[in-house]
Amino acid sequence: MSTDTLGTTTAPSPGESSRRPPGALRVGLSRGWLEIRTFSREWESLVFTFTLPALILTMFASIFDGMFDMEMAAVDYYLPGLIAMGLMSVSFQTLGIAIAVERDHGTLRRLRGTPMPPSAYFVGKTILVLFLAVGQVALLLGVAGLFFGGTMPSTLAAWSTIAWVFVLGTVGCSLLGIAMSSLARTAQTASAVVVVPFLLLQFTSGIFVPVHFMPDWILAGASLFPLLWMAQGMRAAFFPDEMAVMEATGAWDLPMVALVLGGWCVVGLVLTLVTFRWKTRKDG
Repeated sequence: MSTDTLGTTTAPSPGESSRRPPGALRVGLSRGWLEIRTFSREWESLVFTFTLPALILTMFASIFDGMFDMEMAAVDYYLPGLIAMGLMSVSFQTLGIAIAVERDHGTLRRLRGTPMPPSAYFVGKTILVLFLAVGQVALLLGVAGLFFGGTMPSTLAAWSTIAWVFVLGTVGCSLLGIAMSSLARTAQTASAVVVVPFLLLQFTSGIFVPVHFMPDWILAGASLFPLLWMAQGMRAAFFPDEMAVMEATGAWDLPMVALVLGGWCVVGLVLTLVTFRWKTRKDG
């Protein structure tokens, strides 16, 4: 409806009546593109995020190849664990720190005051994590295959395992990172809150040290979190079947891997719904 200068009310034109605010998905897609462009402009974060796992793989493949009796090349041994570590890095660590910083700087509070649907914010973050995760895996596979002659999975079943471990692990770690962001009181403490537990998990989840060398109490603690199971699922896809004896139970236990990672998706969602805040505690 509109009113002319004489005060007469007229019906809206067909064009006016058809104009509606864009939906959450459309806004989220636009938000995702904005997130990728913003992240890409911060070249230090981009280089660190993408190159650290690949750099570790390069060092280990160069230094440890042939040093230990692992019955396989060092690049093949470390690749699946570093893929799991890289996925947790771009999901748990990236979101945990970024959201805490945005909350402390008032970005979340300002976004909540706009007409943007709240779900569009999370769609945008999902697109960013997907972009980073695919890029991370592609880089690691490229470095392993092109520079060190790494062995790639040769069966459809193995690639299917990689796919569902990728999805469940990335989703679960992303939700856990969003929940962890609420523990940081300020932007300055975000790195400590997120990076320290992630660093501990890297050394207790079979990424660098085989799980059968670890004390039972350390392994029991690491098994409560998704990284150990992501690494085990990736090893099941990349390693030959006879290497399963190196796991804690002597088997790949893929149903248990799926159960734990799926459980973390549910737990992470609940924690996110309960703990997520658009404002800092001092803002009320």
